[in-house]
Amino acid sequence: MTAKDESDLTAGQRILASSSGAVITSLIMTPFDVVKTRLQAQHKEFMRHKCYLYCNGLMEHVCYLRQGEKHWWSRPGRYKGTLDAFVKISAQEGVASLWSGLPPTLIMAVPATALYFTSYDVLKQKLMDTKYFSLTEATLISGAFARTLTVTLISPLELIRTKVQAENLQYTQVLRAVKDLMKVQGARALYIGLYSTLLRDVPFSCLYWSSYERLKLAYGSETPSLLYTIFAGAASGSIAAVITLPFDVIKTHRQIELGEAITNSRIHVKDPFAMFKELHKMGGFSSLFTGLVPRLAKVAPACAVMISSYEYFKAYFLNK
Repeated sequence: MTAKDESDLTAGQRILASSSGAVITSLIMTPFDVVKTRLQAQHKEFMRHKCYLYCNGLMEHVCYLRQGEKHWWSRPGRYKGTLDAFVKISAQEGVASLWSGLPPTLIMAVPATALYFTSYDVLKQKLMDTKYFSLTEATLISGAFARTLTVTLISPLELIRTKVQAENLQYTQVLRAVKDLMKVQGARALYIGLYSTLLRDVPFSCLYWSSYERLKLAYGSETPSLLYTIFAGAASGSIAAVITLPFDVIKTHRQIELGEAITNSRIHVKDPFAMFKELHKMGGFSSLFTGLVPRLAKVAPACAVMISSYEYFKAYFLNK
């Protein structure tokens, strides 16, 4: 697909393409995350009043477990492995249980992904049209800007959602939750997790898009096949995931700590560098690369499904 062809796409069509990709990715990846969480839960059940990280491979969310609730993640079973967990969960609880937690994930993931992919594509197109930027330069600038914009806009919503979930508030009480957060440290309280998120997501975005655009260019054709797009998405996601893994480890620890702080109306979380020193002291340099295999198992297929779906729907709109 040439730059000239893509310039014919409207912002609305790009939004529809990315939204469709987000829904498809969530539908495919959520069962794997449910199984992963169940396998972890059978070794150590999640504690009440604690936050944990839920991820469908597309977006991460801090979730809060209230006293007395019996959610799917607090029912550890005896599973021998991934396949055994799939079979037993489906047989004992119904196939639909493999998509537990999908609605709240979609509520955050779809608009965030639409904003991210659309802003990246539109900005890259405009930069390339000026003739002053190479593909690499346009990709890096667009990737960094799109991720920064998306994370900055979504960060307050994620904090508010965590607070609402923890206090079991109705939607009409959301405004009160916002006011409670802002009373402590003002408006900046809504962005206390922003820095660590950007520290991981911006480099990831730059690495991902630059790798993907180069692989796409290396195909030698204006329209890469679906199979090649899947490969390029998985490869690009893997490269970015490996290089940014230390940032991801720090981000994960801070995000859980932040969630627990928010649920207790306490705005005090270690900064990323303090977290880095703590992890290094406790487990050495290798502790910053913990979870490489699970991260790749999550990121690679999610990136492959998302980008191939996005490219497919863009091509569909162009050929209408």
